[in-house]
Parts: sequence; C-alpha cells; structure tokens
Amino acid sequence: MDLSFGQEYEEFRAEVRQFVEDNRDKQPKARDYRSEDAVAWQKKLIENGYTLRTIPKEYGGLGAEPDIIKSRIIAEEFGRAQMHTGLAGQGISMLTPILLEMGTEEQRQEFIRPTIVGEMDWCQGYSEPGSGSDLASLSTRAELDGDEWVINGQKIWTSGAHRADWIFCLVRTEPEARKHHGISFLLFKMDTPGIEVRPLVDMTMTPNFNEVFFTDVRVPKHQIVGKRGEGWQVANALLGFERGSLAPPDAAQSRLNALIKIMHQETINGERLIDNPLFRERLMKIQGRVMAMSYNDMRLLSARINKNQDTKLAAMVVKLQGTELRHELEGLAIDVMGEIGLSFGDNPYVRDAGTWQFQYMYYLGLIIGGGTNQIQRNIISERGLGMPREPRAKVK
Repeated sequence: MDLSFGQEYEEFRAEVRQFVEDNRDKQPKARDYRSEDAVAWQKKLIENGYTLRTIPKEYGGLGAEPDIIKSRIIAEEFGRAQMHTGLAGQGISMLTPILLEMGTEEQRQEFIRPTIVGEMDWCQGYSEPGSGSDLASLSTRAELDGDEWVINGQKIWTSGAHRADWIFCLVRTEPEARKHHGISFLLFKMDTPGIEVRPLVDMTMTPNFNEVFFTDVRVPKHQIVGKRGEGWQVANALLGFERGSLAPPDAAQSRLNALIKIMHQETINGERLIDNPLFRERLMKIQGRVMAMSYNDMRLLSARINKNQDTKLAAMVVKLQGTELRHELEGLAIDVMGEIGLSFGDNPYVRDAGTWQFQYMYYLGLIIGGGTNQIQRNIISERGLGMPREPRAKVK
C-alpha cells in the first residue's frame, strides 16, 4: 500500500523545504510582532503562499484553492525547522474570515489587506465586567444620532487594546429587545475621542489585557457588519474562529520540536533527559496529543473546504484540548531545565529569552480566557454529546 502523497506533493514539499533553508536567517527574532521585520516576513510568506493561502488576490492574498495536503506539508516543514509561521492576531484569525463571509465589498477592500499583512492591528470588544460567560447580557450601548453611533459603556479583558489601531465591538443598539437580539457589531478606530484604555498586568507580568471605557464615542453609521440588531449571529460565527485559533496544533508541533531538542541537550548526572524513562514517558504522552490535534486539524480543514459539517463544537475541542496541551508542554520544558527553568525576566540564566516561562503562564490564562474550559466542557457535552443540561437552582 502506497501511503505517500504522490509526486506533485513531494515536489511541493521540496519547494517548502528549500524556502525554509534559504530564509532561516530572515525570519523575525523579536517578540514584537508589529516590528518592521515581522511585517516584512508576513508579506514574504503571503507572496509565496505559506500563510493565508486562500485569501482572494483582490484582498491581498494568494488566491489559491484550498488544499489540505499542501497546508499539512507547510505546517510540517515549518514546524520541523521551528520557523516563524507568520502573524496571527484577532484581526487576521477572527475578523478577516467574518468580513469575507458577512462584510460588504467596501469593508473587504478597506480592511482585509492591511490587516493580513500586519499594517492594521485589531482588538476585540466583547467581555464586560458583568458579561463574561453570559456575553449576550452585555450593556454597552450605541444610540444612533444622525449618521453616527454614540457609544457609552465599558469592556474588560480586551487583549491588545493598548496597541490596537481598530476594534470590532459588540454593542446594544435596541435596549428593549430580548437578550440575544438588539446587539450590533461595529468597527471603529481606537484613537477615536472618548476612548480610554487602562492596561491590566496578567500572570506573564505584561499588560496583555485591558479595560476599555467609552464615553460618547462617535462612530460612522456605515461601520457595522451585518444588520442592525443582528450582531449576535456575527458574534457567534466569530467565536468559532476564535476558539479554533487560540492554540493551533501547528504551533504546538513547533514547540514540541524545540522541547525535544532541549531534552537531547540537558542532562542529570551525565544522563540525557531524552534517555530518562520518566521524562521520556511524559514527552511521549504530549507527542501523542500533538499528533492527535494535528490530525483533528486536518479533519476540520476538510469539513470547512467541503462545507458539509458544522465545525463550531469541533473548534471548541481545539480550544479546550489545545490550551491545556500547551500549558503541559511548556511546563515539561521548565522541568527539563531544572533550576534554570525557574529563571524569569532579566535573570542572566534565562533560556530562550524566557519564552518557556512566558508561554507556561500565558496558556494558563488562556485556559480561562476565550470562554473558560469548564464552560467549553459543558457546551460540548450538552450540544455535542446530547447530555442533560446542568441543573439550575430555582430562584424564588
């Protein structure tokens, strides 16, 4: 039985491998993905078809036909070499597919190209102090005044708001409507008068999250995606893209390869950690889960290309399993490094610029963020497996 991909795909693999070898020293090194190097690298990847392959040419992409095997080959070769796979972010992974599906032609022309090349950064205005897991209870209001929306309210846990150029934001435009109705999906600049951003330092000791306050913020009437009062449908569609992008298996594979490299280098009493049965067992369990996530990703790609399956619940599985997997993977790397693994920040002994410690804490936060994993389990069990709903106490 021949299980190879065939001549066409082997030639494509050779092309990707050659690109990796030729450009290994050109990938961005800094963590700041808004750097000139990162933007230049993103444009190079798009031009060669190694990221965002299927975005239409008229919006800045390659316009390639969906191809599951080519996508898998790119992921494998970039992961093998631990190459920078390009920019992600909320604008690229969440808003762009929504604009392609639900936006106007004018919105696609205005926003998609600068977003995917990294010239326009976005944040997401969803959660509020009283509306987290129950997002539909949000209270930030937008009232129409002539040709402008006037927005008042507050958002919280707004990732990247302190550096974002634009925000896609859920607001209540019909306060008398039922909870899941009367919500609209607006786009507006973060330097609009009346917006105040207050950074929140998280477990990584950096301000990834923010509080955002809106006081009489005026937004042009046409900067709405979908119809007025029907933003909940847009929000639900976007949440599917978000949950599938929070812990992608390709990134996990790259980190796994880096972990294996460390385990070949680190020793205890002269024995390499890769040869220690206890550490090797932990590695193999993680390796199996990464492999399972990779094959599940291929299944999701197939379903989206053929458009014959609803992948919303499957994306929740990616978020649930992926964030816990990454937290465990980063934790194993810290254990492998021994006492050096406890170093952080400007400690002179910190390894790999502290990325292992940073990602360990970051994914601990993502287990909570983007819809807590406990909530994800409830939704998967009730909607996906048909299990009875969680009992609710009667309120007198």
